[in-house]
Amino acid sequence: MTQKQAIQLFEEKRVRTAWDTDAEKWWFSIIDCIAVLTESVDPAAYWRKLKQRLKAEGNETVTNCHALKMQAPDGKMRLTDVADTEQLFRLIQSIPSPKAEPFKQWMAQVAAQRIDQMQDPELSIEQAVADYRRLGYSEAWINQRMRSIEVRKHLTDEWKRAGLEEGQQFASLTDIIYRGWSGLSAKEYKQLKGLKKENLRDNMTDLEIAINMLAEATTTQISKNENPKGMAESAGIARRGGATARVAREAAEKEIGQSVVSPMNAKQIAQSDTPLIADVTSDKEQ
Repeated sequence: MTQKQAIQLFEEKRVRTAWDTDAEKWWFSIIDCIAVLTESVDPAAYWRKLKQRLKAEGNETVTNCHALKMQAPDGKMRLTDVADTEQLFRLIQSIPSPKAEPFKQWMAQVAAQRIDQMQDPELSIEQAVADYRRLGYSEAWINQRMRSIEVRKHLTDEWKRAGLEEGQQFASLTDIIYRGWSGLSAKEYKQLKGLKKENLRDNMTDLEIAINMLAEATTTQISKNENPKGMAESAGIARRGGATARVAREAAEKEIGQSVVSPMNAKQIAQSDTPLIADVTSDKEQ
């Protein structure tokens, strides 16, 4: 199964999902859904007991549930029980909750949106913008983040063209780029910001995003120019892209008198009275 994982939001609560590109359907983390529906302090324990009861009743839905590796709160990829839309509808019938009906409507909407987005990719961008607005990000930050997503897509497309695989190889190359310009691995960077399962780029300031964009765009262009073969050559190019952005980072720090690498996360950024550093790329792009 080829899958693309994503975090979906239901009433501001996160639900881990995976889109099965082969079967063209969503898988939902059952534990996350139970957490939303029951507000249990231990949704994993709730699911274990519910699963035992349903198995004893001969419920085939439980028997047919799959397990996929998803990012756990500690940041590691761990196996977790998942259900597709149809299976989850059946499970919800066994969970007394006033949120059951709105949650079912939300699931149906998630499924419908994905089909629409496959037909019109622009819709996925619009959805991302709406989600960021709902989470309290500024319009300037959102614009910057959208550009960074495009830059990242160009880079991953180039890595695929070079014969590299999604997953461990992409993660290793990304780590090299982060270390190159920030001096930190992705894990260390997330620890600095107090993050666990949250997306690192979603918790960067404007200037952090801009410097990372420079690193990734430079890496992409070098790779296109040199047509690397294999992981080793691509890793060398990633180091050069990160090093180029490090020069820009150090120059910026000299001018502004503070570190570009910030411990602030998204929540702190949104609550801060101090405006974020302005979009440093806008004047040159116009």
